[in-house]
Formats: sequence, C-alpha cells, structure tokens
Amino acid sequence: MADNSKAEDAASDSVEAAKHASDKKEKLADQVMQNPQVLAALQERLDSSSHTPSSYIETLPKAVKRRIDALKQLQVKCAHIEAKFYEEVHDLERKYAALYQPLFDKRRDFVIGEAEPTDAESEWHSENEEEEKLAGDLKNKVVIEEKEAAAAAEESNPKGIPDFWFTIFRNVDMLSELVQEYDEPILKHLQDIKVKFSEPGQPMSFSLEFHFEPNDYFTNSVLTKTYKMKSEPDKTDPFSFEGPEIVDCEGCTIEWKKGKNVTVKTIKKKQKHKGRGTVRTITKQVPNDSFFNFFSPIKVSGDGESLDEDSEFTLATDFEIGHFFRERIVPRAVLYFTGEAIEDDDNFEEGEEGEEEELEGEEEGEEEEDTESDPKKDSSQPAECKQQ
Repeated sequence: MADNSKAEDAASDSVEAAKHASDKKEKLADQVMQNPQVLAALQERLDSSSHTPSSYIETLPKAVKRRIDALKQLQVKCAHIEAKFYEEVHDLERKYAALYQPLFDKRRDFVIGEAEPTDAESEWHSENEEEEKLAGDLKNKVVIEEKEAAAAAEESNPKGIPDFWFTIFRNVDMLSELVQEYDEPILKHLQDIKVKFSEPGQPMSFSLEFHFEPNDYFTNSVLTKTYKMKSEPDKTDPFSFEGPEIVDCEGCTIEWKKGKNVTVKTIKKKQKHKGRGTVRTITKQVPNDSFFNFFSPIKVSGDGESLDEDSEFTLATDFEIGHFFRERIVPRAVLYFTGEAIEDDDNFEEGEEGEEEELEGEEEGEEEEDTESDPKKDSSQPAECKQQ
C-alpha cells in the first residue's frame, strides 16, 4: 500500500511539473507575441511566402490564366518589333557615322600635326573666362626674364598633340588596367581610332580600327577588332531581350618584328634526364599580359558548348570595352584626354549609387613568375592585319 501511495504521489508531481512547464511556455509565448518587432518579422515572412506573384497566379481561375498566356504571346511579338527597331537604329548610326567622320578626320590631322587649326577653329570660351582674363592682365606685367622664358617656351612647339591617345588610355581606368609598362612605348605610336559599321544588308556588327604610325614593334599600319551583334529575342527566353547584344568578336594577326612581341615572354626551365640524371636548360615562350592581347580574343564556341567561368568573365569584359570605345571614347576623345568626360562619368555613377542607397533606406526604414619579358617571335609575313 505504501508503495502504491508513493507511486501516485510521484505521478501527481510529474503531472504538476508538466502543467507548470506548459503554463510557463504559454506565458513566454504571450510575451514574445506582444513584442512588435517579432510580430513585424513574422508578418513579413507570411507576406513573402503567401503573396508572391507566382503563388498569386496559381490561385487564378483557368480562364484568367488563359488570357495571361495570350498577353505573353503579345509580349513576344512586341520583342520582335523592338528588335526591328534596333536594326533601324543601327542603320541610322551608320548614316550619321558618315557625317561625323569628316570631323574625326580633322581631329586626327590636328592630333598628328598634319594640319594646324585656324584662329576661328581654336577659339574656345571656357567657364573660367573671367579668371583667365585676370591671369592675362597679370601676365602682361611679368618681368623681362619671364618674358624671355615664355618666348623660349614658344619656340619649342611640338608637333600636333603629343601622346593624345596614349594619355586617354592612361586616364581611363578600364583601359589603364590592361596596359603594361612595356605596352606604353607602342601606344605612343597610336594616331587614331575609328569605328566602322557593317554595310547595309550585312549582319549587324561594328569594327574598331587602331591606326599606328611606322614603328619598331610591328609592321601593321592598322589593327582591327570586329564585334558581331545580334538583335533578335532568344527563342528559349524571348522576354530577356533588351536590345542588341555582342555575341562574338574577331581580332587580327599582329605582324610583330623579331624580338618585339610583347604578348609572349621567354622563360627558362631546367629538365632532368630520367636515365642519365643530366640536367639541361630549355627556353620556351608563354603568354604574357599585354593590352595587345585585345586583338586575340576568346572565341565563342559555335557548337553550343559553354565556356568556363573565367572565360565568360574575360569575354564579358572584352564586350564591355568594345562598347566603351564605340559609344564613349571615340566620339568624345578630347574630353577623355582632358579628363572632363571622366569627371562626368564619375558624377553619373555617384548619382546612381546615391539613388540606390536612398531607395534601400526607404525600404528598410595565380601563378607568380618573376621572369623578364623578352619576346622573340620572328615574323616575315606581310604588313596587312589579317582577321583571325
């Protein structure tokens, strides 16, 4: 009897403890649910899980879904009309390129010193005209020694605008990152960059032509890079169409003079014979970082095979640079030379970042190789730049 009584007391205590624990949990739950931050977080999760667009569409009647499918058909037709629009824009670009070209040719002549601007052509009123007038008044009062120094400076009048395009490369981060120290002497021979559009009736494309004066590095007078474009919606994903896109690019063969190829470097490597144990030193050429690799781009596979991640990134960067040359650098070269266009670009980007931050606030409420670059690739081929 005593044992039964103890067992009943233990069971009673267990039930009481369980009830006490349950009451404690309920009180804790009540306290948590009274916390506004917890309630807001729970509500947000419920809203995001139960009111997504896809979940809403699934709740619609079959007849309504059928009409939505019809709207998608219309959207695909709109995408194809938009593609035709961009094709006509390309034709318009070609038309106006012919109007720009005489101005760009005159720019080239001024840069390389083939022509001298007239007084009317060189007249320019800057924003700081008053300050310049004051500076001019002070200049008239300088001492004789300073006048003589100025006269001596005027006598050393260089031809054209020295290092015009090379300075642009140096000013623009996207380009300066590609330029190595041994590329610089070559780029100082760059005289002009032209954009050429594909002919009417031909597949959409544009070419960049880099015109060089005779130099000690290669025999080409022009290096070319052609970007092939597509303006049509993807059959598997037509809604992703946002206008023409570059789909491939093609470079040219640079006819390097002997020992001047900066895109390769010569390294020395020791080899040990397995049987005799003798060691010999061999030399071989390996790829070298250089801006001139720009003319040997990665090829897009025609059989549909996907590229690896690094190649995809390299190709995307290449396409971006091509667009930048075509749309910004070539049309506004002098402003990238002076740095004014770079300031405008920086201000535009800062403005975009500021808008994004403001919106967010509202919502919240390799193998290292220390080897000297000594390219030695002999070339006896003709001077024309051949497409790869």
